[in-house]
Amino acid sequence: MTRVYPNASFTGISERPPKLVPVPESDAMEEVILTVWKKSLMFNCSGFTVFDSKGNLVFRVDNYMDGHKGEILLMDATGNPLLTIRRKKISLGDSWLVYEGESFVNPRLCVRKSMNILNKNCLAYVIPRNNNNNTNRNNSIVYEIKGSYSQRSCSVYDDNRRLAAEIKKKEAVKGVAYGTDIFRLIVQPGHIKMDFAMALVILLDQMFGSSRQ
Repeated sequence: MTRVYPNASFTGISERPPKLVPVPESDAMEEVILTVWKKSLMFNCSGFTVFDSKGNLVFRVDNYMDGHKGEILLMDATGNPLLTIRRKKISLGDSWLVYEGESFVNPRLCVRKSMNILNKNCLAYVIPRNNNNNTNRNNSIVYEIKGSYSQRSCSVYDDNRRLAAEIKKKEAVKGVAYGTDIFRLIVQPGHIKMDFAMALVILLDQMFGSSRQ
């Protein structure tokens, strides 16, 4: 059976428990390639499980959107909360706030689904938490996401138009192709934090994937 990652089986039944590692440092000198699996390691749960290039568990999302619509918790490998992602209740379009840990005070950033029909390649953009002025959006964008999430082909650019992260299909192994639930997240050093890059993946799935409401 083709493996999603080296330290556990494709079916999610581990031959041995995945090794737990700290979240990679954002100041790493080389790009970090993660494998994202749209599946929880917990039985009868939905979510995401993320592994590094050695098959070690890095991030997890369990039971997100089940029983608490509009709120998602990103955790590290041991289950410690890293970011809470919450849908804005009153907003124009599909907007989300990203908070540190499990706090709902002083969100770090706001992520909005693009509504620009003249730029269909733009999926979403990230603005500072306190910017509610849509007319000046282009002058306040922190990150912009372009491409196609359904095809697992997305690029995240920072405010200097530098590539910060990418979502790509996972390469076939021995002629066996992976589905869209298993893909790569490639993070460039110094341009975006690892946890926030994964938060963008979660939000793209909410906006454009099978999890959208």
